[in-house]
Amino acid sequence: MSAVATRGRVRVLGAFGAFGAFWGSWGAALPAVQAHAGVDDGQLGVALLCIGAGALVSMRLAGALVDRWGAAALPATMAALGASAALPGLASSTLALSGALLVVGAASGAVDVANNAEGSRSETATGRPILSLAHATFSACVVAGSLATGALRSAGAGAELVLVLVGAVVVAIAVAVSRAPAAGGAVVGQRASLRHLPRVLLVLGGLCALAFFVENAWQSWGAVHLESDLDASPALGALAPALFAGAAAASRLGGHALAGRFDEILLMRVGAAAGAAGTVGAALAPVAALALAGIVVAGAGVSICAPILFSIAGRSADEAVRGAAVSIVTTIAYLGFLVGPAAVGLLANATTLRASLACAGAIALLLAALAGAARR
Repeated sequence: MSAVATRGRVRVLGAFGAFGAFWGSWGAALPAVQAHAGVDDGQLGVALLCIGAGALVSMRLAGALVDRWGAAALPATMAALGASAALPGLASSTLALSGALLVVGAASGAVDVANNAEGSRSETATGRPILSLAHATFSACVVAGSLATGALRSAGAGAELVLVLVGAVVVAIAVAVSRAPAAGGAVVGQRASLRHLPRVLLVLGGLCALAFFVENAWQSWGAVHLESDLDASPALGALAPALFAGAAAASRLGGHALAGRFDEILLMRVGAAAGAAGTVGAALAPVAALALAGIVVAGAGVSICAPILFSIAGRSADEAVRGAAVSIVTTIAYLGFLVGPAAVGLLANATTLRASLACAGAIALLLAALAGAARR
């Protein structure tokens, strides 16, 4: 592999790592954000809708920018996310928190499209899989972000300081990424038709939305579940998103090693079924230790699905429209991010958080049942 191709793979992994560090810190800081804003679970669920709403607004535009700007789109979107990171920590009302999350969601959606398009470009240019490894890097950095945030909160840091620090990290990595060459020759300023692809992309995006529903339900509500339902400390609560992400990282590394050796649809089915079992177990656990064990199983299972689906989507698109194709899949998939955390919060307000999280297990079972559609 050439030096440029190697640096291109490092560029992909660095971008996914920064993205993971941000979301790991966000999940562990969410109880502090909720307390600072003075909102209950239902109001927080409504505010979390704005993350998905902002992402849905930005993703199609981001896909067009990736195809038009090429390699420059990735560091630009990362810098926007880093600059907006501090806003939720400053919110002191439901309205202010919703507005802040709308901005963060728009920046996050753009980064997600740019990341996956860059990974697909690298796979095509080098002939080697990278997306499962990249998603594993994301998950590993979620662990690091979660644990660092838990330590900062235990030392007395508020949500404002935590989110400012992680925003600075994302901006610094964006600068480094901007100076590294992309793998392969990115097509810039070209237009091509996607009319022969939408059915494929709709199916892949819909399946990915189911996986993201379960993933983001635990990333957003895992710490809240441990602290509010099981009387865990902030440091112990931070283990929920950290362990979920750690299990996801290990599982995705395993998926990267198994790429091409086992049927990818079978891997999705097994993973989704395990995700369902772990989700129900974690939601209904009577003590924090059992809940964390269930979260590990859920993370290891369901997390293997999204990288497989994005890889299939990347193989389905021509280079000139890969950004647009990935943006379609990502936009549909983000419906899981839009619906998942908000649905958990609203159902928790009507019933209990335990019951609401347990219902996410049914979503994972549905993914297991429908996984075969990705092959067709």
